[in-house]
Amino acid sequence: MVNLKINNIPVCVQDGVTILEAARSLGIKIPTLCHMKNISELGACRVCVVEVKGMRSLVAACEFPVSEGMEIFTNTPRVLKSRKTTIELILSAHKKECLSCERNLNCELQSLSYKYGCDAERFAGDVGNFDIDCSSEYLIRDNSKCILCRRCVSVCKKMQGIGAIGVSNRGFNTHVGCAFDMDINNTPCVGCGQCVIVCPTGALREKSEMERVQDALANPDKYVVVGTAPAVRAALAEAFDAPVGTNCQGKTVTALRLLGFDKVFDVNCSADFTIMEESTELIERITNGGKLPMFTSCCPGWIKYVEMNYPNLIPNLSTCKSPQQMFGALIKTCFAKKANIDPKNLFVVTVMPCTAKKEEKERTFTDGIKDVDAVLTTRELAHLLKENGILLNDLPDGEADSPFGEYTGAGMIFGATGGVMEAALRTAAYRLQGGNASFAKLEFTEVRGQNGVKEATYQLGDTTINVAVVNGIKNAQAICDQITNGGSKYHFVEVMTCPGGCVNGGGQPIKATFVKHKKDVASLRASVLYSADKVMYNRRSHKNAAVNEVYAEYFGKPCSDVAHKILHTHYAPRAKYIKD
Repeated sequence: MVNLKINNIPVCVQDGVTILEAARSLGIKIPTLCHMKNISELGACRVCVVEVKGMRSLVAACEFPVSEGMEIFTNTPRVLKSRKTTIELILSAHKKECLSCERNLNCELQSLSYKYGCDAERFAGDVGNFDIDCSSEYLIRDNSKCILCRRCVSVCKKMQGIGAIGVSNRGFNTHVGCAFDMDINNTPCVGCGQCVIVCPTGALREKSEMERVQDALANPDKYVVVGTAPAVRAALAEAFDAPVGTNCQGKTVTALRLLGFDKVFDVNCSADFTIMEESTELIERITNGGKLPMFTSCCPGWIKYVEMNYPNLIPNLSTCKSPQQMFGALIKTCFAKKANIDPKNLFVVTVMPCTAKKEEKERTFTDGIKDVDAVLTTRELAHLLKENGILLNDLPDGEADSPFGEYTGAGMIFGATGGVMEAALRTAAYRLQGGNASFAKLEFTEVRGQNGVKEATYQLGDTTINVAVVNGIKNAQAICDQITNGGSKYHFVEVMTCPGGCVNGGGQPIKATFVKHKKDVASLRASVLYSADKVMYNRRSHKNAAVNEVYAEYFGKPCSDVAHKILHTHYAPRAKYIKD
């Protein structure tokens, strides 16, 4: 332990911690713009400088370790003046269009500028002239708003292991970009959007589809249907100042009706369909000698990663469409037939915690018709509600429409890492243990939690199943290499691109890094889903009455020829999908 003083207050901390961490333990907030614990600790922005007794220069609190007897001052006139000047210098090269910026009122640079009373024009001069990169379906990069904090670079390389972006050139021409200044669409980017949720300004944002959705809602010839993903209910309320970990599903249903959607369904229902298909596919592969291990196919970032980096593992991917794409396919086939609506007049919208889902919607079709027409992130839905004057937290709870608004606890937990695995195992266990619910294991807690890789072995009847759950795409590389080299013991593997799973997706409400240091945001959001699952009457996907009715009327049974035509897809090496 190390004894020191901060602002003349004694404090005792672990040896090796930084000044920033020591100050936080005492309840002192030192501002940062580049720092992310264990990911980006470069001291690049210099906003976190403090004064240390006996040292001539100010030091960066985020990277400077404490030592015995150190005396630190975080709020001297010298420190405050330095921070203000640094922020004003950052503003001098920043495109200041705050009122029309996507991050207005939720921008860390804007917040610090106000806090320190900065003059945005004190060092007015040239601003870098950069082209806006709109090449992908999911992301917009505007370097005129970039402050070179390097958070996006660090999260892409260190946390995700992708390295699609980096820092180029020197001096005034320094900028964040792709190798050889290529468009993001021609890089290894998987579309996870983690760069967006760590960006402190508006330099990175999702490609908005709000206008397309509003146009569809205003079109009398379009029947507009919406479905929300499991993780949306665990985060949307945060955009309306509710605490992290607030379940707002009922209010979200009401809000969507107020926006004018003709039907409000729930993607949880198609998650149950996914389990019906995926668990059947798994059992067939195990019992009939199919390609193992089988990978889940719910995460489009993961699918893209395999197609680009491990095309040899494409046969290991489940052929099931993701819940989003199954939702669209079900609406434009089964629902269209039931409601006597021409599928061409249906406009299907999904609300997702994910930016990669925007690209995914472009790749699957049923009978030549795109499954999903538009994808809104959780953030976009929040923006749309605010634009329409809808106060989410003040709304009464509503119920989703039938039949695709009915779901089980298994469909609910899809949004958390390990949720897809556990949901599939619930149904697989029931089937492999003779269809006796009293003997079949219900909760598979070993696959829950935030660890990057979780492993478990289950004895389901006469069948032993070895499983792995991976979150954070970097963690998948070792398993992919292991399988490629023929050394895998697994039968079933779930991979989610985003750390923590969909609850921490790139389309979720953005939380300042200070909040993330204080709270485990992903765990709090995941607890919403597990708590809701716990109290549900039906917690296994095969107990969803609406799902069973659809199978009886349209598909016969899971993985039938008809089910394969509508609910399954195929993959190919990613080079076929990269645009010129």
